[in-house]
Amino acid sequence: MNTITVDQYVVALSNTDKALFPRDGITKGELIDYYAAVAGIMLKHIENRPVTLQRFPDGIETHGFFQKEAPDYFPDWVGRVEVETKEDDRLTMAVCDNAASIVYFAELAAITMHIWLSKADRRDTPDKLVFDLDPPGTDFNAARLSAIFMRGFLYDELGLPSFAMTTGGCGVHVVVPLVRSEGFDDVRPFAEDVASFVATLDPDRLTTEQRKESRGDRVYIDTLRNSYGATSVAPYSVRPRDGAPIAMPLHWDELDDHDLQPRRFNLRDFLRKPDSRPDPWEMIWRQAVSLDEARERLDALYSEVANVREFPGRTS
Repeated sequence: MNTITVDQYVVALSNTDKALFPRDGITKGELIDYYAAVAGIMLKHIENRPVTLQRFPDGIETHGFFQKEAPDYFPDWVGRVEVETKEDDRLTMAVCDNAASIVYFAELAAITMHIWLSKADRRDTPDKLVFDLDPPGTDFNAARLSAIFMRGFLYDELGLPSFAMTTGGCGVHVVVPLVRSEGFDDVRPFAEDVASFVATLDPDRLTTEQRKESRGDRVYIDTLRNSYGATSVAPYSVRPRDGAPIAMPLHWDELDDHDLQPRRFNLRDFLRKPDSRPDPWEMIWRQAVSLDEARERLDALYSEVANVREFPGRTS
């Protein structure tokens, strides 16, 4: 049996020649190699968070499944945490406490990892806020421009730092790192209010309409991930699409590139030069902020508007 040692932990490997991405010929072994190469960087962004695995044992052309529960057969060195679900049940979930866990999940054909916005030790208190910019169809350029616009508003008007990431699809995540001082019930309404205000500033390009038929050709600012138990795709996760694109953290100046496309970041290209790209989010947690001042600034912006009813999405 083949094995790989990550730190002091040994991960047994099986069926490494199985094609998980049949059209590209990308194998399970390559997926494991990728996660082994990126695990050290990735761990900084997913450590101590409940994780849901999106598994495709027979490849992406078959129906995969989401695995939330950590079964008994997981090794002892894979962390676990018992969480309360929205249905008031209890569930034991996996937690990444070490790089070996990431590689082990790849051995399970977990192509994508989805993580909570809070950590296991304080599950009710998020340490980041996510705006998921979802463009119409495959118009990544619209998401790119919207992310730049969102960043400008967050910093110039609210004083908030933000970080960008491709989702591996056609969208962009704009992430604000938070100090853990507020619960989801406070953070989510703030995110919704920001989204509503920003959408009204550029109503031809942006919307908070959840119904796709109501969005038209506008980019949807999705804030639904800012809830207890909700997940977002983990930074550096591979996505189950042809070409094995990666949810890649970005430098903001990369979004200035008009030719940028999300598939520029993919598993095989990363493996060719695994050490060529420093982590653009290396300093993200050092810039964590409270929302107190930003909330005051947002309230002032709303107060300056003569007709507040122009902002039907405001929740507070």
